[in-house]
Amino acid sequence: MQQDGSLGFHSEEDRSNWVRLRTLILLRWMAIAGQLAAITVADRFFELQLPLGLCYLAVGTSVIANTVSSFVFPESKRLTEFEALLMLLFDLTQLSFLILVTGGLTNPFALLILAPVTISASALGLRTTLFLGAMAVLYISVTAFVNVPLRMADGTELTVPPIFEFGYWLAIVVGIVFLGHYSRRVATEMRAMADALLATQMALSREQKLTDLGGVVAAAAHELGTPLATIKLVSSELMQDLDQSSEQYEDVRLIREQADRCRDILRSMGRAGKDDLQLRQAPLGAVLREAAEPHAERGKELIFNFQPGPGGADRQPTVLRRPEIIHGLRNLIQNAVDFARTTVWVDAEWTDRTVLVRIVDDGEGYPQNVIGRIGDPFVRSRRSEQDLSKRPEYEGMGLGLFIAKTLLERSGATLSFANGADPFLAPEERPERCGAVVEAVWATTSLLASTTPIGAQNATFDH
Repeated sequence: MQQDGSLGFHSEEDRSNWVRLRTLILLRWMAIAGQLAAITVADRFFELQLPLGLCYLAVGTSVIANTVSSFVFPESKRLTEFEALLMLLFDLTQLSFLILVTGGLTNPFALLILAPVTISASALGLRTTLFLGAMAVLYISVTAFVNVPLRMADGTELTVPPIFEFGYWLAIVVGIVFLGHYSRRVATEMRAMADALLATQMALSREQKLTDLGGVVAAAAHELGTPLATIKLVSSELMQDLDQSSEQYEDVRLIREQADRCRDILRSMGRAGKDDLQLRQAPLGAVLREAAEPHAERGKELIFNFQPGPGGADRQPTVLRRPEIIHGLRNLIQNAVDFARTTVWVDAEWTDRTVLVRIVDDGEGYPQNVIGRIGDPFVRSRRSEQDLSKRPEYEGMGLGLFIAKTLLERSGATLSFANGADPFLAPEERPERCGAVVEAVWATTSLLASTTPIGAQNATFDH
């Protein structure tokens, strides 16, 4: 499925503008409260000899910056990437200075230097996060060599073994790298999932509107029938009163003819609308052909095969024409047509308990490195020049399969993805159905149009 700008997806740069200034200000106030509490406890209860002037200078600078930001900018302000970088860099510098004047790596609160990097990894771009991560590593390395030692009440310097200090430094550096990568990966997947679900909802809404259009057409045809009949009646009476050689007679006759034309158009529209309203259910084969119809003329052969499974009735089941089912199957067939060489097979089997739909193509199949993640949004890697030459019209990013999987699972289906042949076989050894295989299985209770057994269904469809 192609992804266009109308879906409202946002790039990474756009998402950086989602960070609210108020959120960072609130986090900074929490950090200030924690810093003041830690300084007070260390000074009053543990009687550590701290350079209180430098400590309060660092905290005061943060208080002033927060106060100015609160009064100068509106609460609803969204930060740009650069503005968010400056705020987080300020917090990182302020915290690093506070650690430097309170013992360096002997201060257990040095671990908090991870916070700005984690926030950046969750909300900002990759380059910003890499820059903040590099600055965090630089700052923590500087504090390991340049710092104001912590002293007890009696003046004894608080020291730790060098091996412990090195281990603590290494743990912080590893934490910066690991937590930054972890937070960014989780946030990226959540945003991709949100975009994909939005696309799914829009696709389902579009199909629902098309389904409901028949009702609107039928209602319009019914409502316009009366005024058109009135126009025709009045024009007929005027034609009887006017001289046939007059210009007014020709005008009235033209009005009557156009009224008749409108009546015929509305009659056909009304018939189509009523047919659509009545077609809330259809034979399984008809639904599959409807789903495949947009891709029937794309240069690939579509072969349909409908047959009962073990214990299934000869007649096809009548299923609900639900928009999510049609759109989901349509996306699966589109994907098969995109990657097939010449042929796509659409099979259907039914028993008294299940209905199975299988879509197979004769292409190269799913790549082995992504077959376990098929159905996740945006799993495609960047297209190679070879792919561009083979399928210049294909612009998919894995979103179509995600939409299909989501919609069909909402209808009660269970999907499985596989390849029809070993990719390492020689071309002459590959079977006819050698490409990608998708199977969707429904319980009859979630797909059939009624609870009547399949054998008692009235509708039929030619195999």
